[in-house]
Amino acid sequence: MYQSPLLLESGRQQFHSAETEYRLVGTSPPMQAVFETMLKVSCIQDHVLVIGETGTGKEVVSRAIHELGPRRNKPFFPLDCCALMPSLIETELFGYVRGAFTGAVNSKRGLFESAQAGTVFLDEIAELPVNLQGKLLRVMQEGQIRPVGGTGWIKVNARIIAATNCDLEAAVRKGTFRKDLFFRLNVLTVHLPPLRERMNDIPLIANHILDKYCKDKCERPELTDEAVDWLITYGWPGNVRELENCMRSVLAFSSGPLITVRDLPLNIQRSANLFPELSDQSDELVPLQELERRAIFRAMDRAHGDKVLAARLLGIGKTTLYRKLNSYRYSSTQESQTLGGMIGRY
Repeated sequence: MYQSPLLLESGRQQFHSAETEYRLVGTSPPMQAVFETMLKVSCIQDHVLVIGETGTGKEVVSRAIHELGPRRNKPFFPLDCCALMPSLIETELFGYVRGAFTGAVNSKRGLFESAQAGTVFLDEIAELPVNLQGKLLRVMQEGQIRPVGGTGWIKVNARIIAATNCDLEAAVRKGTFRKDLFFRLNVLTVHLPPLRERMNDIPLIANHILDKYCKDKCERPELTDEAVDWLITYGWPGNVRELENCMRSVLAFSSGPLITVRDLPLNIQRSANLFPELSDQSDELVPLQELERRAIFRAMDRAHGDKVLAARLLGIGKTTLYRKLNSYRYSSTQESQTLGGMIGRY
């Protein structure tokens, strides 16, 4: 029976490849769902679509799917569809024959032919030119390619993992993405949650990044509880990639054994604020009880209903938070509507 390299260490589920530096960590329910989906799709020999915002780790997940499955000992070839000119993308994917164009003094195999029994990862698939989308569809349905300038078809056996941060259905409606290709891709789909939807994973990821970049150093600095709270309250529009850049910046400028709030980038210090009503730009006088209510509701929204995390963000005890929520008649059945209304108004 095939043994996957998905590990359970100290209660945290993670993927780690001994052959690469790629690692996925997370204990939050959204990431546990991603791990389960990865395990399922890795064993099914069909093409995969990975959807997620910029910086959520789509290529990392795609490599993990490749290495979790039986193709793990075969090649993994990545290609960014928005980094090359359309003509170069075509020759990279399908190859060309000698004399196909000026300068083609020798034939060249494309990625699909070179990755026999392996995986071709197509990042930013929404940027693939429409004329190449038809050729890609033939690869997926017939397992055949024709090199640029060639006359014969070549049988290939490569798994395609495509990734995008775009709404492909909207692209289909606009006519920039083929409907038949969308339906063919949208079979095995992995949805990656943004970092703001799994805030409980932020301390785990931050410490993993510190371990990664401090492995050759004698002493690794530790995050203070206050710094961790600040990281949790920040929205992370750049997701895990932004968090990694943040930790690298902290390591570059911090000199002590502890990482404090003052060591964090200024944009994070300025943005992580549960009390925007107290900013200098506001002339509104708000009763203290109302300020408290708004802060609690904002903390509950940031914590996605996790009362323990919300209490930590606010710096109060769990019992105090429960009592105040009861006084505001804050119930789980009304949670989503109440939070939506509060954030919309304030």
